[in-house]
Amino acid sequence: MCATCGCTVDEHDHEHPHDDGRTVTLQQKILAKNDDLAQRNREWLRERGVLAINLMSSPGSGKTTLLERTSEDLAGKLALSVIEGDQETDLDADRIRSAGCEVVQINTGAGCHLDAAMVARALRTLDPPAGSAVVIENVGNLVCPALFDLGETARVVLASVTEGTDKPLKYPQMFRSADLVVITKTDLGPYVNFDPARFGEYVGQVSPRAITISLSAVTGSGMASWSGWLAGMVPAPAH
Repeated sequence: MCATCGCTVDEHDHEHPHDDGRTVTLQQKILAKNDDLAQRNREWLRERGVLAINLMSSPGSGKTTLLERTSEDLAGKLALSVIEGDQETDLDADRIRSAGCEVVQINTGAGCHLDAAMVARALRTLDPPAGSAVVIENVGNLVCPALFDLGETARVVLASVTEGTDKPLKYPQMFRSADLVVITKTDLGPYVNFDPARFGEYVGQVSPRAITISLSAVTGSGMASWSGWLAGMVPAPAH
């Protein structure tokens, strides 16, 4: 098993420690190699004037539904492509493609996150145009994806009202890394025990710099705030 994320060694071509005393060193080596590749991704994107968003959440928080609605809302305004990360199947990729996006599917098998090498290959397949946005829909997981820099411009963490108010406190590493926290499925708010004010306080305790917005991709409420933030993050054209 991988000392960093619990994946089997052959999934990521990781070394395997011979004793527990090497675990920390191995983690550092894995992350250092990934960070180097992530920086190359970041430079590749910057040179082309492309925005990259690392979209993370637990399973079922509404990442794919949000991307479907975003593609429809921004059609003709912002070119959007997606790197879709799932352990198995291409069901979500098919949904996003039907909404009008260019999509590259990455299946990780038993792997619990995407890494910079996977994203590098996907970016070259997508070949996104200047002034466009690439959303990397990470594998549904609130632990391992937080550790791996993919070369993204910004990190967005989704949390649905159905997951409870205390998510930022239970998964601080994930929320601490967020530039934007999106509360999703607000249309279900009247039917669940979710306190948005307290959730916002918890986000502030963990990550004071993070912005928080609320939306429903089903009703469209709050979507303008999300679309405006996304469009505002796209790099200005090079002169």
